[in-house]
Amino acid sequence: MDYFSFLPLLLLISVSFADGGSIGVNYGRVANNLPSAVKVVELLKSQGLDRVKVYDTDPAVLRAFSGSDIKLTVNLPNEQLYNAAKRESFAYAWVQRNVAAYHPDTKIEAIAVGNEVFVDPHNTTRFLIPAMKNVHEALVKFNLHGDIKVSSPIALSALQNSYPSSAGSFRPELVDMKPLLDFLRQTGSYMMVNCYPFFAYESNSDVIPLDYALFRENPGVVDAGNGLRYFNLFDAQIDAVFAAMTALKYDDIKLVVTETGWPSKGDSNELGASIENAAAYNGNMVRRILTGGGTPLRPDEDLTVYLFALFNENKKFGPTSERNFGLFYPDQRKVYDIPFTAEGLKTYREVRPPVAGNQSISKRGKGNNASGNVSGQTWCVANAEAGKERLQAGLDYACGEGGADCRSIQPGSTCYNPNTLEAHASFAFNSYYQRKGRAGGTCYFGGAAYVVMEQPKFGKCELPTED
Repeated sequence: MDYFSFLPLLLLISVSFADGGSIGVNYGRVANNLPSAVKVVELLKSQGLDRVKVYDTDPAVLRAFSGSDIKLTVNLPNEQLYNAAKRESFAYAWVQRNVAAYHPDTKIEAIAVGNEVFVDPHNTTRFLIPAMKNVHEALVKFNLHGDIKVSSPIALSALQNSYPSSAGSFRPELVDMKPLLDFLRQTGSYMMVNCYPFFAYESNSDVIPLDYALFRENPGVVDAGNGLRYFNLFDAQIDAVFAAMTALKYDDIKLVVTETGWPSKGDSNELGASIENAAAYNGNMVRRILTGGGTPLRPDEDLTVYLFALFNENKKFGPTSERNFGLFYPDQRKVYDIPFTAEGLKTYREVRPPVAGNQSISKRGKGNNASGNVSGQTWCVANAEAGKERLQAGLDYACGEGGADCRSIQPGSTCYNPNTLEAHASFAFNSYYQRKGRAGGTCYFGGAAYVVMEQPKFGKCELPTED
């Protein structure tokens, strides 16, 4: 992939107002400083946002959306998949209590059963399809199946190959992918996908130009497999999912992007995390979706895209970026000014900083104190005083979304013993910390971890470095 040329300081976006797709937003609440759900509904309406996805079925939230005409996607959490799969009565009661009791005054249009289940460290994958079927059957009993779709968001990591797009394929060990697609086809539902070009850019900034990641003007990249030219990373990633679905002969199923976004702040090693880049990505995403047109592989398929997230969430685990994906601060001020409607796009301009300031963070090597990295041999271990709940949440994040190598703490593996939460969390935290270059902020996990200068040992297992 060639580097792309920079554009002038100010890019005026010309907008052609064809019928386009739809923009929604994820309303996460892993924070202790957010406004009430009633105020959130007022905020959404003031911004012209009419689609929202939530991560639970909190009664206060569902009541607040009643009569608002905002379409809602609710979530049955991963922790409840087992019960929903094993007991039809549980699924029925869940739908009765959390969906039928509110719809249609609260316009619930979809149920996300689980979230990124295929990378869930608790091995809940085998419960996913039975749970989805039981939830759907409950909707049938309430005669709501015509109004409400059932699906489950997958992470882009479910792909074995994502580059080039034409080579897109699902990981062969995900044996439940075909049953999932069968269910979506049979019920007239759609694939839910979480897609973050930021993470691809952060890890491959030496080959992925920033303009390509941020929907800015660039020469494009030709896919040698299908001859199509791609002008942004988002389209390329989504078409990799479409190609994977086509390879399994499910090219008739539609797709909704349930999460995408860009952080406005990050740790020193999180290249590209800045207010300017977040504004560019999300602002240009809104333009891309609302002005019509599908992807190069499916040009006639308009997309529904949910931006992540409505607010910065101060209690999320992981690096600094995890707490800074918000479009708004908790006091309801915009983190940066972008429109969410076609009307707002008519006057929208993406203000670009000088070239030297295009990225708030420069790429630096390990051990450079100027970058915030901790120098020398250091390890990250669990803080037992943080309590079991924080340790477990940190362990789940590290082994799941965080991408730590947790194979050694699986039953029968070299570091499974001692089988304690502190030992397993320490191994996972350290793997994440080492993989992130021991950068400042990567041994935090909500206060559940800290850095040590001597190599820790749990039983016969020493925590490794990855130098």
